[in-house]
Amino acid sequence: MTAQTNQMDASTKGADAVDEAIANGIDLDGSPIEPAKLDLYNQVMALEGNRQRSGVKNTMRSRIVRIGAKHISQVELNQMLEEADFAPLKDKEIAFYYGGK
Repeated sequence: MTAQTNQMDASTKGADAVDEAIANGIDLDGSPIEPAKLDLYNQVMALEGNRQRSGVKNTMRSRIVRIGAKHISQVELNQMLEEADFAPLKDKEIAFYYGGK
């Protein structure tokens, strides 16, 4: 593996990789992001940035469910939520993220 490959792997992994790429206007593959796409993204993110928040724990749970569902089985994620004293998966979350399985 070359130094460039190691650098690319490091720059395309982790929670900040996408945010950094957007800020630089360069996709993870090195291609430029079209201005219209960046403008729309920034417009929507500005709206989100002005939204009143309901609490950090609610946001944490939402992120855990949204991201966890990509990596963790429904049964295991539900158990993990309950063990951490979060509300278990809701029927609508199960239907959306797990296809109602």
